[in-house]
Order: sequence, then C-alpha cells, then structure tokens
Amino acid sequence: MALIAATLLVAAAARAEPPSPDELRDTVEGNIDGAVSLYREFLALPNDALHPDDIEALVNWMERAFGERGFRTQRIPTNGNPALFAERRHDAASKTVLVYLQADGQPVDPSAWAQANPFVPVLKERDDAGNWQQLPWEAMDEGFNPDWRVFARSASDSKGPMTQFMVAVELLDELDAAPPCNLKVIIDTEEELGSPNLAPAIREHRDLLAADLLLIFDGPPHASNRPTVTFGARGIMTATLVAYGPQVAQHSGHYGNVVPNPAFDLARILASLKSPGGIVTVPGFYDGVSLSDDDRSILSRVPDDEASILADMGVARAESVAPTLQEAIQYPSLNIRGMSAGWVGEQARTIIPPVATAELDIRLVKESDPERLIGLLQAHIESLGYTVLDRAPTGEDRGRHDRIVSLTHDVSYGAFRSDMDSPAGRMARAGLETLYGEEPILIRTMGGSIPIAPIIEALSVPAAIVPSVNIDNNQHSPNENLRLGNFFEGIVMLMAVLSQAPP
Repeated sequence: MALIAATLLVAAAARAEPPSPDELRDTVEGNIDGAVSLYREFLALPNDALHPDDIEALVNWMERAFGERGFRTQRIPTNGNPALFAERRHDAASKTVLVYLQADGQPVDPSAWAQANPFVPVLKERDDAGNWQQLPWEAMDEGFNPDWRVFARSASDSKGPMTQFMVAVELLDELDAAPPCNLKVIIDTEEELGSPNLAPAIREHRDLLAADLLLIFDGPPHASNRPTVTFGARGIMTATLVAYGPQVAQHSGHYGNVVPNPAFDLARILASLKSPGGIVTVPGFYDGVSLSDDDRSILSRVPDDEASILADMGVARAESVAPTLQEAIQYPSLNIRGMSAGWVGEQARTIIPPVATAELDIRLVKESDPERLIGLLQAHIESLGYTVLDRAPTGEDRGRHDRIVSLTHDVSYGAFRSDMDSPAGRMARAGLETLYGEEPILIRTMGGSIPIAPIIEALSVPAAIVPSVNIDNNQHSPNENLRLGNFFEGIVMLMAVLSQAPP
C-alpha cells in the first residue's frame, strides 16, 4: 500500500458514484499487508498521557502519517499535551466534515499482560481449549483468519479506529473516490485523562475547527456486533465524599462505644442514596428527563438480550430505574466506584479509623446540570444531619460540629445528543445502509462517556458515532485486543461512510 504524496488540496473525484460495497471490500483485501504494517507501527508508540515525552513522539508520528495522506497538520496548544489538527480540502466540496479521533491510551501494568511488552503488538489465535496462543507475524503471509487478534495497548481504544481512518482515506484516494467534502480532524491526546484541557482549546480555535457536522470513529458497536450508529453519550462528573472521625486512629477496645466511627457515617449516607431497587433517592435527581412515545419506540428497536447480559455478569437482577437497558441509560446515574476505611484482610487491625472515603461518579445526560446535581447531593446529605464542607475540617470545625463530611467534585464534561436525522446522522446511516443493505442499529444515547460535548457546544454542530471494533476487546484492561475481521471490516465501514456526500 503506497503512501499518498502530501497535498493541501484534493482534486475532485474522477467518478460520479461512490465505490460499491464489493469494490470497497476488494480494495481493502488487496491492501491488508500495508494496513497491518501501519497499525503495528502505530501500536509500538507508548501513549500514556501522563508521559509528555511519549506523547511528543506520538504527535510527531501522527504529523508525518497524516501529512503523507494529504493532510496539513497543526498542533493546538493546551495546558497539557497538545491536540493535533489535520485538514485536507476538496476543490469541489461545499461541506466540511470534522472527525474526532483519540490517540492516547490507558496506563499499562506489564505484569498483568500475557506478552512481554504491551507496546509490542502480537498476533494470537484461540486454541481448542479457549486459550490465546501467539502466532508469528509471518502467518499473515499465508492469508489471515478473521478471528485472529492483535494484542497491544490501544489496539481497540483507540489506535484501531485511527488506523482504520487513515487507511480508509488512503484507499478512497486510490479508487479516485476521495471523500467528497473538506475533511478536518481533531486528535485528542488526553481523552483517558478526561480531556481536561480540550474544551478551552476548542473554544479558542472554533474558527479553525468550524464544520457542518461531526463524526466520531471510536468504540465498539452494539453487543450484537451489528453495524451501529450512536447519537449521544452521557457526560461524567466525579465526587469524593469523606466522613471524619478521630484525628488519629484509635484502639477499638479502649474507645469502642465512645468515639464515633466515620465508616458508619459513610455507610449511612451511601445507603440513603439509593432504594433497594437501585433508584436514586436524592430528591430531584431525575428531574427534566422525559421520554416520548417516539423515543421509546426507537429505544425498543435496539436488540438487547438483557437476560443474557445479566447472566454473563453473574447478576440475577437489574436495577429498576427503567424497564429496559436502553431506557435506563437515558437517565443520570450515581455510582460508588470505590470505598476505603482502615485496613482489610491480613492488614486488618482493631481500630476506629480517622476517615472513611467514598469515590463516586455521576453519569450525566443532556438534561443534567452537573452543578445542580452536586447541589442536590449536598442538600440530601445535610438533610441527614451532617455538616458538609468542601475541604478537610479544621480543629475549630471539629469542635463546633458533631457530624462532619467533606464533598468535593470535578466535572469532566457534559453529555451530548444529536438528532438521528441531522446531517451527521444521515451521512453515517447512509454509508452503513449502502454497505449492508439495511438500516444499522440506532443508539439514542450510549451509557459511556466521551468528551464530545465541548466540541458540539463550541461549534454548534450535530454529531454521530460510528463504532468499528469488536465489543469483547478488553478495552482499558490488560490484554486489550482487536479482532482482525473487525479491523478490516472497520476500514470498509469508514470508507463507506466517508464516500457519502454530506447532506
């Protein structure tokens, strides 16, 4: 697969119609070696956003890779790692498509991986016993099995989709079918940190990023592995709740029945936040969310096998916020993501701990105001008889108040949701429907979070997500992987979408 010489202006495509599905697949099949070679080269670059030197090398590589595919690149400075902007213009285009991609990955613990180095990608196949066995890369010379997998950090989240995008653009050029639009790309290098610096950078460079619609190539499809377009994602806010007891841990024999244990205070507060059925009991938490009959009809068409999902997790019941999974994730959620008080296991000791801590996350929906929700949470805790501070208590605080907790929070980013018939939705749906001959699964809002809301708010553009990796990819976990069949089919999918004229 030869690289395209760098240009800033792409000539109008020589063909009147987009390539057919068979032509797309044949072209990808004929360029497997080049696609895998690019993918392996990309995967070999460490990309933990907490290591700026690694991100610098990563950005250097991306500048070259996008430049070789006809893009002009420009770094967008932030208060952290730089974002990368790439653009190529089409001389006959009247519409501009902005694409969001992610380059950074989760930290790695090499000892938890079944390979020597998570940044040296390996090829594996599953044996008859269900175990993954490494193959030499030369096995690809004899053809490939779509069920083979590439194991490496960011294989699926999200160097896989980034590679699919670069290859898709390159192969459309090879077919004289360059995307019939001006293409702009924003590449996030701090997504796994919650994109703390992206929003102000987007606002400052809104003219540079201006577009008619936004496409996001990221993540896995619906659990059925059928083609999917997603139109929204929940936002996320985190909070830390700390209950305070004695200034120093005390002997539970000497002072049991006398000195209050903050773990019980924390337990009382946490238990009060949800009903036994899992419904958040903070007054007003769900206010503003309503689903129309049309909304419920759309949600009901998503083919979730909820009984199987719960059985696979070893869970016998679902929480009762809503009657179905898809309806439930249209509401904000409140989760305890971790708790700590004293020691456990072999480290356990007979003490009254000085503090008890709970880490919370709140998934936001479009109707959620995060500051309002944290205010409701604080008011609820105060109604239980606790003094709520935004810091650790002083000695004076301890003398004045008999029940003290602190509550601090951080809003990572808000939720977004675009109309399914917006230009972004129509372009994504048309590409996948042309490729597969049927409408893809349409997801109104997915449960997870991606930092898209700041882009949408700053640029006033509709958005759609086209996922292109296998759902069982160990995303964020050791032994992350991407199935080869999904890798190549994802290239075809992106070529089909990008070959559509924006409506």
